[in-house]
Parts: sequence; structure tokens; C-alpha cells
Amino acid sequence: MTRSDRPPADLAALADLLAGPVVPAARGLLGCRLSAGGVTVRITEVEAYAGTAGDPASHAHRGRTPRNAVMFGSAGHAYVYFTYGMHWCVNVVTGPEGEASAVLLRAGEVVGGLDVARARRPAVRREVDLARGPARLCAALGIDRTAYGLDLLADGPVRLRPAVEPVPDGAVAAGPRVGVTGAHDVPWRFWIDGDPTVSAYRRHVPRTRGQAGAR
Repeated sequence: MTRSDRPPADLAALADLLAGPVVPAARGLLGCRLSAGGVTVRITEVEAYAGTAGDPASHAHRGRTPRNAVMFGSAGHAYVYFTYGMHWCVNVVTGPEGEASAVLLRAGEVVGGLDVARARRPAVRREVDLARGPARLCAALGIDRTAYGLDLLADGPVRLRPAVEPVPDGAVAAGPRVGVTGAHDVPWRFWIDGDPTVSAYRRHVPRTRGQAGAR
């Protein structure tokens, strides 16, 4: 096992991990902590996206655009995008510059600033649902377009830090990514097995003409 494959024990190890391939980086992000807006979340579910390297599910699959430009930059920066006209999602850029790989942070456990997270999501009844899903995670943390391009390893408004206790290999599960329109069965979603904050799996099912007309 190389240094970059180990769960990150400090900030330098985390930087090394993110500078490497996206799949081990995704697995290594489990248990890490993301802080923003007075809230800290322990990451419990992630998805890896390999950019232009044959991954049709990636936002960078067809090349660089104004939206995905940060994915082509340095590892450890935030790629934030808007989806469904109402939700923000946050990714951590990985790999060497130019490869455009990134890890979507899908879910987490609120471990700090619980009252602030509850105030941002007043309709949520259970604590485990506060950051259960990528849009909910951003809502709990107060992350929006202003986080785009931030260095998450610096002492800025959004900070990514190593796990207090690394997640052992035996506690990690892997499976297909959620709701993607391409590469449906690539097992690049990683989560802490049995953790109640992990989101539900939904495979993308394209609508046929008949289904669309029946709506």
C-alpha cells in the first residue's frame, strides 16, 4: 500500500491523496470533515468521476467549459454546480492538473453546528437527514456558488480536513453511482456501510416517448 492509498492522517497526507487517482481519493475522503458556515459534516458517502478519461457520467467528459473549468485545475479545490434549477452540489477536485477528475460529496453526518444546520433545514425531522444527499449536504453547510474554486485545504470559509478516526476498509462499501445517465454500473460510489446518513440508491431510468407522453 502506497502513502497515497492510506486513509489521510494529516493535511499533507490528504493533499497527497487528492493529487492521486480519483478512485482511491474518493475512498479516502470517507470520514474526512468538511466545515462551512458554522457547520461541520463528517463525510459518509462519495462518488468518483474520472473526467475526460472515458467516463461519460462526468461533467468534464466532453472537455473544458466555463462551468467545469475548476475541474481541470489543482487538486483540493471545490467544484460547485447548480442542478435541477434549485440545488447546489460540491465536489473535491483530484488528480494532476488537466485530468479533470473530481469526487462528489454525497452525504454526511453533522458533527458540529447542529443548531445552525437545523435552522437552515427546518423541515427536517431527523438529524440523520440533515446532510443525507448532495443537495442537503450543501444546504446544511450553507454552500453555494461562492464556494466555487476555493482551496479546501486552506484556512478559508470552506475547509476539508482529515478524519479524526480513519474509516477501516472493512466498513467501506462500494456500488454504482446514483442517477447518472452514462456508465450506470461503474462501482465508483463509496459509503460507510450501515451509516444512517447514506442516501438511497436510485439508478437512472431514461423515459421513453410513450412514458413522456403519458405524464
